[in-house]
Order: sequence, then C-alpha cells, then structure tokens
Amino acid sequence: MKKPEFEPDANVLSGKTADVYFAHTVDILRREGINPVATMEVFSRRAGLVCGIAEVKALLARILPEDNREVWARDEGGEMDRKEVVLRFTAPYQSYGLYETAICGILAHCSGWATAARECVTAARGIPVISFGARHVHPAVSGVMDYSAIVGGCTGCSSTGGAELAGIKPAGTMPHALIIVMGDTVRATLAFDKHMPPEMPRISLVDTFKDESEESLRVAEALGEKLNSVRLDTPGERGRVTIDLVKEVRARLDLAGFKQVGIFVSGGFDPERITDFLESGAPVDSFGVGSYISGARPIDFTADLHEIAGRPIAKRGRIPGITPNPKLKRVM
Repeated sequence: MKKPEFEPDANVLSGKTADVYFAHTVDILRREGINPVATMEVFSRRAGLVCGIAEVKALLARILPEDNREVWARDEGGEMDRKEVVLRFTAPYQSYGLYETAICGILAHCSGWATAARECVTAARGIPVISFGARHVHPAVSGVMDYSAIVGGCTGCSSTGGAELAGIKPAGTMPHALIIVMGDTVRATLAFDKHMPPEMPRISLVDTFKDESEESLRVAEALGEKLNSVRLDTPGERGRVTIDLVKEVRARLDLAGFKQVGIFVSGGFDPERITDFLESGAPVDSFGVGSYISGARPIDFTADLHEIAGRPIAKRGRIPGITPNPKLKRVM
C-alpha cells in the first residue's frame, strides 16, 4: 500500500471539532504568556490494530513548529497492546493543545475499523475480504473507514475515497439498482461488460429477479469466459445467503462447464459467519463485509502530558516521565 496522502480537515484545524475546554485552555495560556515545551503521550485502552497514525502525522506536520518538534509513533497497522503508548510528541504546548480531541478520535475510530477488518481477514483464511461498509457511515468519514479496512487486511474497498488513500482501485460489482432499472440481470450484466474498462472484473449480482442458480447460469452463458464471478447478496426476507445456497450455485455452475466462475458472497457477514461458511465447506471465493467493519466499536485512546519543560510530570494514577516503548520510531 502506498503512503496515504491525508489533508487535515478545515474544521479540525479551526478547532470546531475540539472539546471546548481545550480551546479555553489554550486561550488562557496565551493570555498568561505560558507556552512550555511539553511532551504528550497517547495510549490505547484495549489491544488491537493501531491505525490513524498516518492521518495524525499529517495533522501534526501542519500544527507543530518545524524548528521545535519531535514525534515518535508506532507503524500504521501494527498490533498494539492494551495501554501501549502508540504516539509521543514534544513541542510548545500551545501548538497542539487544541487538537487532543481530534488526535484521540482519529486513532479511536481508525483502530476500531482496522481491528474489525483484521478479525474478518483472519477468519477468511486467505480468501479475499472486500470492505462494503461505506453506506453505513457518514460520508465525511467513509474514505477513512475504508482506508482503515485496507490497513486491517482487506484486499479492496468500495469507496473511491478509501481506495485513493490506500493507493488501489475501488472494488465493486453492480448494484441492484442497475438491474432493476434495466429490468433484467443478463441485460444489465451485458451493459456492464460493454461500458466498463476491460481491467474491471466482471462480477454479476444474481439475486434480483430469479433464483440465484438460474441467474448464475444465465449470466455465465451470456458472458462466457469474460465472467469472473457471480455475487450472492440474498436479503434476509428471502433467507439471506446460506451455505447450502453457495454449494448449490457452485455445483450447477460446475455441471454446466463454468468452473472458472467464482462466487462472491455479501450481506451480514462477520468473523463468526465467515468461519461457519468455511468450516462447512462452502466454496466461497471472496467475502464482502459491511457493517461489521463500519460499525466496529472504537478503541478508546487517552492523551497525557508526561513532561513540562523537561520535568517529569503526570496526573495521579499515571507514572511521570517518558514511558519506554521500543516499538516507537522517530517520524518527525
């Protein structure tokens, strides 16, 4: 994955996303003329995959003075322990005091999404997992969510923004809307094949109007060798995608001579369900996972001051001074 290019949001830079008491703090210190060089450490409240470091680095690069800053951080995507310090930076306090809220929030959500994605990827045992959760989050964060899923091990994501951050092409098949508007799955699939670039996989959604096995054979006969996969996304009202359905579709495609056509499944998948499918021998070639990743519980992060003007300090319950962590690397 290429180095992501994050641009700090205007609302973050202006302080609109900050807890207001940090704005009050910086204002008071400015009026009092107090601006010591201070060291802040950020640690996680539970174990998981650390993500959001790249975005936080982009923010720190904008707000910390170039001639008076030092930043140490964990690598993006590394396994972190509970209460592990993943980020440490030293600079004049007023330069970053307003942004503690944003720094913790970025790490919290990105790490939660990446950790959930890794759980699905681990359960899939090498079978590709695609992030399909963009529709379940606010559009302002959909790209960051999908980027985090890629950090967690997903091989693709559906949002263009997430794919751009990760340096890959967005992944997707076709929506039910295309098929419904055109009135027929084969007609829609042929139109997709006609107009989409040749490097884009031909994956046909086969649960819209007819039995999934019947539609799979119809599109396979229409596209022949061009068809990469069929996608099963049967809704809950129709019993959703089942292990037996996948096995039946595979058997009927094989009997008709379409052994090269893969089966892509989506709709309500999580690590437990992925495991059930694979342990039951369901011949799945790729999984689309949405809300399990997008709705992942954030991993809480806490930021503490540990040095003021070189003097070790901390609030009660925390140990004053720098917290050793050999996994941290100087990044700025």
